[in-house]
Amino acid sequence: MFGPKDSDCHDRSCRKDQPSPRTCRYAGGRRCRAGRNCPANGPRVRRHHVTPDDLQSQLLPLARPAAEIIIGNPAIADVTVQSGNLLVITGKSFGITNLIALDAKRQIIFDRRILVKRDDVRVVNLQRGALRQTFNCTPQCNPTVTIGDEQAYFDAMLKSAEKKSAMSEKAADGPGASQ
Repeated sequence: MFGPKDSDCHDRSCRKDQPSPRTCRYAGGRRCRAGRNCPANGPRVRRHHVTPDDLQSQLLPLARPAAEIIIGNPAIADVTVQSGNLLVITGKSFGITNLIALDAKRQIIFDRRILVKRDDVRVVNLQRGALRQTFNCTPQCNPTVTIGDEQAYFDAMLKSAEKKSAMSEKAADGPGASQ
């Protein structure tokens, strides 16, 4: 509890030094009376980041089934619902966005920022003046496509990756598959 002992408030913004100690603030910035029907009395809304690596997935269990999922910037992260209360967050590009999950009564179940970052532990950057090339060293160093790399290098690596993917799809279709 973050407010006075008798307030039943689960929000850090509910402090004794506020004008009305029985008033709290909940997700969305609105104020409510700290009584039984105060949304802040429900499951606590956590404020720390979820941090999947770029092109990696992370499982996120919810307290109750979600009816609606809102992602701030779908270019940064993708969210799929595996079951009513299990989300899979996949980082798509570096950056920060937010994720909000609502239940069937449109109450907030989950409201956090999603910080998609690069796995720097096994990444080597080769700088040639202002030009950068990126290598993924797991355990041998191989070129990889990363936003911000030298344009010619980026294009060559992307073309190579697309060609490899097309060859894999063709092989998966088998010799007798229709074209």
